[in-house]
Amino acid sequence: MWRWREEDALVRHAMADPASTGRAVVPPEQPLRVRGTKLGTTVVHQIVHDIVGGFYPQGSALPPEGDLCNRFAVSRTVVRESLKIVQEKGLVHIEHGRGTQVADSKQWNLLDDVVLTAIVAHDANLSFLDELVATRAALEADMAAGAAGLHTATDDERIREALVAMRSKVGILPDFGEADVYFHDVVMAASGNRLGRAIVNSIHGKARQNMRYTGEYSEAIMLRTVDEHQVIHDAILAGDAQSASAAMRAHILGSWRRRRPATEAHR
Repeated sequence: MWRWREEDALVRHAMADPASTGRAVVPPEQPLRVRGTKLGTTVVHQIVHDIVGGFYPQGSALPPEGDLCNRFAVSRTVVRESLKIVQEKGLVHIEHGRGTQVADSKQWNLLDDVVLTAIVAHDANLSFLDELVATRAALEADMAAGAAGLHTATDDERIREALVAMRSKVGILPDFGEADVYFHDVVMAASGNRLGRAIVNSIHGKARQNMRYTGEYSEAIMLRTVDEHQVIHDAILAGDAQSASAAMRAHILGSWRRRRPATEAHR
């Protein structure tokens, strides 16, 4: 899977912060050369990052096809197909005679992998991550309650094993993080809510690629995390839906408060 990297030469310029200047930043004029089957993929990802990063503001027009061909050193066919894909993601409107217009952010498909990854990468004040965590907490709290009401003996064993695995990985990164994610996934699976599980795994998976979301783990933090998961574990196995929901919500929101980097709005 293609992932956003700051060191990638094709997208390095997108790390500039247009919000700090109050104006759009113009992408470099030199061609961004790519090869093989990654042609269209690279163009799509770069245009998405340019739009999300504010290089092409909402309501503005993208450069003409010819200019995009020169920039990416690709054919008009590749550019046209790439723009169609970007349009499917809700970021642009392609209109005959008017070119390609950047759509209002309300129309963006926030669950699309490419769009979500770009938004997290450009979330300077962490407002989107705040929304993501709140959404995750609501969904997982509901699924924890569902798991408490629907869990089977097999589910109980998996949840127990997931908690044991977390304890065994205290002090070991990134193994502890993977064990943490697995515990949550086992609980969601026990709820039977396939859509909720898919949404959480998607948004959480993209967020975890960003260090500002994951933060840094000390052994003390890991032990506290395990204790919070123990409470969730106990409530689910006891069939206490209300306590399971409350414990899951408190854990997710509390964990984010502890590791959230300071921003101007939260100092």
